[in-house]
Amino acid sequence: MRTPAGKECKFYYEDFHRGRNRQECRLIGRATGNKAWHPRDCESCPVPGILYANASPHLELEAEIKPGFLGFGRHVEVRATCAKHDIEIEDPYIGCAQCTAERPGLSIFFTNEGDE
Repeated sequence: MRTPAGKECKFYYEDFHRGRNRQECRLIGRATGNKAWHPRDCESCPVPGILYANASPHLELEAEIKPGFLGFGRHVEVRATCAKHDIEIEDPYIGCAQCTAERPGLSIFFTNEGDE
């Protein structure tokens, strides 16, 4: 669904049908003890970019709203894990290094056949 910031995100949900006024982020809403989500948080959220860059079925994301510098402002902090290998992913835009190494056909990009 398209977020208020204009990006596609599978975790955003809105319902304005027949007088309803409901907007929510289902990723941030899952975490307990999290700050309340606001639609303006979608502007700086990295999750739509991560989902666009990495379509791995084993990617699991957790998001949390953190206060900005000296308590002014807010930003969304994302933590990514691989469900298949049960490891934390350093760069969620790239994905799990072990999953990438297991893909057949991608090994040609990692070998240097021309170097002799």
